[in-house]
Amino acid sequence: MPIERAILSVSDKTGILELARALRAKGVEILSTGGTAQHLIDGGVDVTPIAKWSGAPEILGGRVKTLTPKVFGAILHDRAKPEHLADCERLGIPPVDLVVVNLYPFEATIAKEGVTVDEAIEQIDIGGPSMLRASAKNHKHVLPLCDPSLYGDFLRELESGEISEAFRLRCAIAVFEKTSAYDATISAFLGRGNRLILNLEKFQDLRYGENPHQTAGFYVRAGETPFAQIQGKELSYNNLLDLDSAIRLATAFSDPAIAIIKHTNPCGVGVVRASEESGRLARLPGAGGTPALLGRAHHSTLAEALALAIESDPVSAFGGIIGANRAFDADCARAIADLFLEVIVAPSFDDEAIEILSKKKNLRLVTSESRRASDVRSAANGFLVQSPDRISSRENWKVVTDRQPSAEELDGLEFAWIVCAHVKSNAIVLTRASQSVGIGAGQMSRVDAAKVAIMKSILPAEGTFAASDAFFPFRDGLDILADAGVRAIIQPGGSVRDAEVIAAANERGVAMVFTGERHFRH
Repeated sequence: MPIERAILSVSDKTGILELARALRAKGVEILSTGGTAQHLIDGGVDVTPIAKWSGAPEILGGRVKTLTPKVFGAILHDRAKPEHLADCERLGIPPVDLVVVNLYPFEATIAKEGVTVDEAIEQIDIGGPSMLRASAKNHKHVLPLCDPSLYGDFLRELESGEISEAFRLRCAIAVFEKTSAYDATISAFLGRGNRLILNLEKFQDLRYGENPHQTAGFYVRAGETPFAQIQGKELSYNNLLDLDSAIRLATAFSDPAIAIIKHTNPCGVGVVRASEESGRLARLPGAGGTPALLGRAHHSTLAEALALAIESDPVSAFGGIIGANRAFDADCARAIADLFLEVIVAPSFDDEAIEILSKKKNLRLVTSESRRASDVRSAANGFLVQSPDRISSRENWKVVTDRQPSAEELDGLEFAWIVCAHVKSNAIVLTRASQSVGIGAGQMSRVDAAKVAIMKSILPAEGTFAASDAFFPFRDGLDILADAGVRAIIQPGGSVRDAEVIAAANERGVAMVFTGERHFRH
């Protein structure tokens, strides 16, 4: 069925001029509205204002442009039904064969800080969804294009001389997905959280789930691209979980940082602070496992953070996932040349790093940035929704011991606190000022978490900082840490035995800070 007449009315004008020119080259009459019509005219495309064609002028300041019997009769009439054809002939309604419409940017509007309900309501599209739904209903005769991403495929279909049934159905489905998501966004905004509508689309099939006998897929919010994969094997279910943990932890730091993740827990974390001495050296495994020294003067700061992260637990780093909060550069790529890894995720990779890492064909390189409005997970036949766990500033901290921590110790405690917030509970973390030392994760008692953190300390625990994701219910956990040589502790406080724990810290000469903020992670 040839395309002789099209309606073009878009908010997102990406690609619309090229599309219109291609249509005019085929002799297609273009009907258009307002800003779209002017954009096309400015681009040298001949258009007919839809108000002139329909005989119904725009009214109410543009709120009503296309909501007329002629427009909708032209879209909705079934060419296979004689009674429809007779009505259109009697009323002088010629057919429309193509509807190119995208919607007012409601979601972008409500994302603006301080937007009012009245401002948001003005961006609720009425005519656009109506025309799209009408053409999607009648897609056997009228093709709807609701997104610029469809234009290229449409033009290829057009050049073939026939719009396939498969493409028509695909475009119709896209309309109902788009309009349902649009309405869901409006409903959620006006309902203020009383209804959660998850409009998800499959981003990719997964070979299997957490275990090989489980089926799985990865879904994202419609229209979103969560990451880009540069090279390597297909990401697995477990890769995606670990990748998420790596992004969360690495981007929790403002200074250059590396987090190495195994089974969603960090096994090594390193940060290079702007205030640190420029000549400090860090160790990295060299060829054959021989330690190699990295001098700050000759290597990037991110590579130094990587060295610190690997040094803290090189055994567990094997087969891990690396997360970075800076561009992954050639120094970093050379540093992990002999280390087996599953994934590296970073905001970007420089060209030389990609070239070096391309020799590791199975290594997955992924670019992604942390952006999360809420955390959603299934539980008890329902869904739990919460705001992301963010770490408050030092302003809320309270030193509760006789010994006051120094400025250097406060920096070390802050580093330990950030790492601890990203470890499964119960969690105890031992660190140096900018390097993890021992991580006690996922223990059923805080005492055991302390013991595991000490046991996992490949580097000496003497003189380290300790963080606990929740309060110490008794003094025993603190005593274990003090016995290992921990010099300062950070924890939320809030136990009925806080006084007993504070007294123990004073007795052992350990500085302690209460944050007033718990960081459970399940």
